[in-house]
Amino acid sequence: MESIKDRIAIVTGGTRGIGLAVACALLEAGVRVVICARKQEAVAACVERLQGQWAGKVRGTACDVSRYDQVRSLVDFTLEEFGGLDILVNNAGVGVMGDIAEISPRQWEEVIGTNLTGVYHCCHAAVPVLRRRGGGYILNIGSLAGTQGFAGGSAYNASKFGLNGFSEAIMQDLRHDNIRVSAILPGSVNTGFRGHRTGREAGWKLTPEDVAQVVVDLLRHHPRSLPSRVEIRPSRPLGK
Repeated sequence: MESIKDRIAIVTGGTRGIGLAVACALLEAGVRVVICARKQEAVAACVERLQGQWAGKVRGTACDVSRYDQVRSLVDFTLEEFGGLDILVNNAGVGVMGDIAEISPRQWEEVIGTNLTGVYHCCHAAVPVLRRRGGGYILNIGSLAGTQGFAGGSAYNASKFGLNGFSEAIMQDLRHDNIRVSAILPGSVNTGFRGHRTGREAGWKLTPEDVAQVVVDLLRHHPRSLPSRVEIRPSRPLGK
């Protein structure tokens, strides 16, 4: 089992849901973590809470991953605060659903810009740092919506299908640089994403901690093999 203690990670969309669960799991494993989200107030409040348990191990800054200049600043911030970067978890995402005639060009650009172009931005900015470090790990949080389309999901499906292809391609680009790339494709997760219900009524769904456990397991996986794509779904979904 690989040790990840004292490694340095960026988790995008790290103030809530899957991103927050991933940040906490990494901190628990001894990783130093930088979280980001679009609103500085949310980042500051989250960092303050996490510092209570992991003082000195977590930092945060505002970043809209659809803006390359802000992503560059995020990577620079990480280098300034912790002196390096070993792990990139691309988790930031948005979901806008509706009939294709209802999705506005602005909404399309927001979904693709965050869920797909934002991942490109983060990888493009981080890979030179990872190469200088002698390797690292990129984990892209996708969705089972990237394997099967559904009505109303034109923008979201497109972003997640694209993310799967992007992840497979850069895995081939980077594997000989000792940079490991994995895509994690969760099914329904109990986070309230897209306005879905949370709590006991959604108890059949995955939890954010389930996805976070996969992240940690992949990071600790023996480097001899690479699980390049992991699908995770509820064991007993509704409907049976």
